Amino acid sequence: METTVEIGVGALLPEQVVAVARHGAQVSLSEDSLAAIDASRRVIEDLVNDSKPHYGVSTGFGALATKHIPVELRSQLQRSLIRSHAASSGAEVDREVVRGLMLNRLSTLATGRTGVRPSTALAYAGLLNAGITPVIGEYGSLGCSGDLAPLSHCALALMGEGEVRNQQGEKVPAAEALKAACLEPVELREKEGLALINGTDGMLGMLILASHDLHRLFALADVAAAMSVEGLLGTDTVFAEDLHALRPHPGQQDSAANIRRILAGSALIAEHRAEGSFTRVQDAYSLRCAPQVHGAARATLTHVESVAGYELASAVDNPVVTVDGRVESNGNFHGAPVGYALDFLAIAVADVASMSERRTDRFLDKSRSHGLNAFLADDPGVDSGHMIAQYTQAGIVSELKRLAAPASVDSIPSSAMQEDHVSMGWAAGLKLRRALDGLTRVLAIEILTSARALDFRDGGVASSKGATATTAARALVREHVEGPGTDRYLAPEIEEVRKLVDDGSLLVAVEAALGAPLV
Repeated sequence: METTVEIGVGALLPEQVVAVARHGAQVSLSEDSLAAIDASRRVIEDLVNDSKPHYGVSTGFGALATKHIPVELRSQLQRSLIRSHAASSGAEVDREVVRGLMLNRLSTLATGRTGVRPSTALAYAGLLNAGITPVIGEYGSLGCSGDLAPLSHCALALMGEGEVRNQQGEKVPAAEALKAACLEPVELREKEGLALINGTDGMLGMLILASHDLHRLFALADVAAAMSVEGLLGTDTVFAEDLHALRPHPGQQDSAANIRRILAGSALIAEHRAEGSFTRVQDAYSLRCAPQVHGAARATLTHVESVAGYELASAVDNPVVTVDGRVESNGNFHGAPVGYALDFLAIAVADVASMSERRTDRFLDKSRSHGLNAFLADDPGVDSGHMIAQYTQAGIVSELKRLAAPASVDSIPSSAMQEDHVSMGWAAGLKLRRALDGLTRVLAIEILTSARALDFRDGGVASSKGATATTAARALVREHVEGPGTDRYLAPEIEEVRKLVDDGSLLVAVEAALGAPLV
């Protein structure tokens, strides 16, 4: 993980965004970026006394763009813009979202297409490096003309106003945090206020963080599916390479390859087949079709990451200073590309979780679990086993389906009908973050349930007949959660496995057993 990310005129890498947003990496501006910023600032300063109106320099904003602003009021124009637009409301947005937003905005400033002063860009970097995180409410961005309210709160902190969280996470006035970090408030000049708020940076940050997490979660979905196939005495023949070559979607092939590797050497499956008791010609779809569904989710992720790549290579502002020195209005701030991508992922997440819940449910139904106790209870009737764990999964999956309803198909006109079509990409990002939390919990419950079922099959990890990889997963679960027995307080056990899914420990254990990463 990088400890310092240098921001140049080129595109950031997704892993750099994660390093700064989530892990607190420092940032610096390269010499070429500072030179580009300085060159574009000179273009803006040449326009200050121009009689021709220039949006954001000598005019008002939005529907007020026809209002001419005299020279002596143009600095006040920028300050007023930030103060009025810092109008968010609701629950506080997570620190990593705010840091990702700030980094993406700084990256656009570094392209030299926005017209800010080098000193302003350096001051913005100083906020990130000091661990100062503006307090932003979840409501306020329509995802068009950029994430205006969230970015305005960041610009307000740069001015030494508003509320922030300091490095220790304490909520303090921005002026106090700046003073403690030996940073001076910035007095914004022409065009700078607009340049600090006119981007898709918040929704892009959420897209990059979600994509990073979904690589782990989709791999763990393959682990969970493999454990369920083994625990339900299913067949592994449907994951054969030649079968998936007949429908050569790359994501499907990767998922099938993962499941094959995870199940390799399973004595449970081999013995069941050898005993002649395998009478099912085909397993249920939730087992047999896991690569097809997980593969479709992976394909969606691949597309989404291409969108993020284009966006990271963009200079999103309005107006922009072009390479040949013109100052031109444009519509590149519209969040539709990112909003769609966020919504696509929410659909994939909901479907992967839905399939996981169906596999869990099969373990609990005596008529479909192939010899397991009803609800995996120690003494069915006296004990309820994992009955209500599946209820929890079902409740989450139901919510995930609601969260999969796209935000980006909605639009509410704003700014006196000047901004008459907006993306709602910020809302799409927030609901996707909630969806990822739901998927994490659903997979944790499937893994917890399949581990219990496998213990019933072979007596526990010490006498495991499971594959090496599934046994490694089960062993890690057993380090944190006791094996089968009479009913216990179940919520803490679900939480323990959720942590193993969330922090990557479970995936690490499986990959260590395999001797190589899953794809």
